[in-house]
Amino acid sequence: MNCLRAWVSGRVQGVFFRDSTRRLARELGLSGYAINLPDGRVEVLACGPAQRLQQLVDWLHQGPELARVDRVVVEETEATPSEGFRIG
Repeated sequence: MNCLRAWVSGRVQGVFFRDSTRRLARELGLSGYAINLPDGRVEVLACGPAQRLQQLVDWLHQGPELARVDRVVVEETEATPSEGFRIG
Protein backbone atom coordinates (compact mmCIF):
# COMPACT_ATOMS: atom_id res chain seq x y z
CA MET A 1 0.00 0.00 0.00
CA ASN A 2 1.23 3.49 -0.84
CA CYS A 3 1.36 6.04 1.97
CA LEU A 4 2.32 9.67 2.13
CA ARG A 5 2.68 12.33 4.76
CA ALA A 6 1.98 15.98 3.93
CA TRP A 7 2.42 19.18 5.88
CA VAL A 8 0.22 22.07 4.75
CA SER A 9 1.10 25.66 5.69
CA GLY A 10 -0.92 28.86 5.42
CA ARG A 11 -4.35 29.71 6.79
CA VAL A 12 -5.32 26.07 7.29
CA GLN A 13 -6.61 25.96 10.86
CA GLY A 14 -10.11 27.13 11.74
CA VAL A 15 -11.26 26.96 8.10
CA PHE A 16 -12.62 23.36 7.99
CA PHE A 17 -9.40 22.11 6.37
CA ARG A 18 -9.23 18.86 8.34
CA ASP A 19 -12.92 18.06 7.91
CA SER A 20 -12.79 18.80 4.18
CA THR A 21 -9.67 16.64 3.86
CA ARG A 22 -11.42 13.80 5.68
CA ARG A 23 -14.47 14.08 3.44
CA LEU A 24 -12.38 13.91 0.25
CA ALA A 25 -10.14 11.13 1.58
CA ARG A 26 -13.19 9.03 2.42
CA GLU A 27 -14.65 9.64 -1.04
CA LEU A 28 -11.34 8.47 -2.52
CA GLY A 29 -11.25 5.39 -0.26
CA LEU A 30 -8.07 6.48 1.53
CA SER A 31 -7.17 5.78 5.13
CA GLY A 32 -5.19 7.94 7.52
CA TYR A 33 -5.68 11.19 9.41
CA ALA A 34 -5.50 14.98 9.35
CA ILE A 35 -4.37 16.80 12.50
CA ASN A 36 -3.62 20.37 13.52
CA LEU A 37 -0.04 21.01 14.59
CA PRO A 38 0.94 23.53 17.30
CA ASP A 39 2.85 25.61 14.72
CA GLY A 40 -0.31 26.29 12.68
CA ARG A 41 0.21 23.66 9.99
CA VAL A 42 -1.99 20.66 9.23
CA GLU A 43 -0.37 17.23 8.96
CA VAL A 44 -2.02 14.66 6.71
CA LEU A 45 -1.19 10.96 6.57
CA ALA A 46 -2.92 9.09 3.77
CA CYS A 47 -2.65 5.56 2.42
CA GLY A 48 -4.19 4.03 -0.67
CA PRO A 49 -3.77 3.71 -4.44
CA ALA A 50 -1.16 6.08 -5.92
CA GLN A 51 -3.61 7.77 -8.32
CA ARG A 52 -6.04 8.56 -5.52
CA LEU A 53 -3.25 9.83 -3.29
CA GLN A 54 -2.24 12.20 -6.09
CA GLN A 55 -5.83 13.48 -6.28
CA LEU A 56 -5.68 14.26 -2.56
CA VAL A 57 -2.29 15.98 -2.88
CA ASP A 58 -3.59 18.10 -5.77
CA TRP A 59 -6.52 19.16 -3.59
CA LEU A 60 -4.25 19.92 -0.59
CA HIS A 61 -2.57 22.63 -2.67
CA GLN A 62 -5.91 24.44 -2.82
CA GLY A 63 -7.89 23.30 0.24
CA PRO A 64 -11.43 24.38 1.09
CA GLU A 65 -12.87 27.76 0.17
CA LEU A 66 -11.82 29.65 3.32
CA ALA A 67 -8.26 28.30 3.36
CA ARG A 68 -5.14 29.94 1.99
CA VAL A 69 -2.49 27.34 1.26
CA ASP A 70 1.03 28.75 1.12
CA ARG A 71 3.06 25.52 1.01
CA VAL A 72 2.59 21.76 0.85
CA VAL A 73 5.48 19.43 1.65
CA VAL A 74 4.88 15.79 0.74
CA GLU A 75 6.99 12.71 1.40
CA GLU A 76 6.38 9.04 0.89
CA THR A 77 6.30 7.08 4.12
CA GLU A 78 5.76 3.61 5.44
CA ALA A 79 2.77 3.58 7.75
CA THR A 80 -0.06 1.36 8.88
CA PRO A 81 -2.90 3.71 9.76
CA SER A 82 -6.07 2.48 11.32
CA GLU A 83 -9.02 1.77 9.09
CA GLY A 84 -10.86 4.82 7.79
CA PHE A 85 -9.81 8.45 7.86
CA ARG A 86 -9.98 10.49 11.05
CA ILE A 87 -9.27 13.99 12.21
CA GLY A 88 -7.56 14.90 15.44
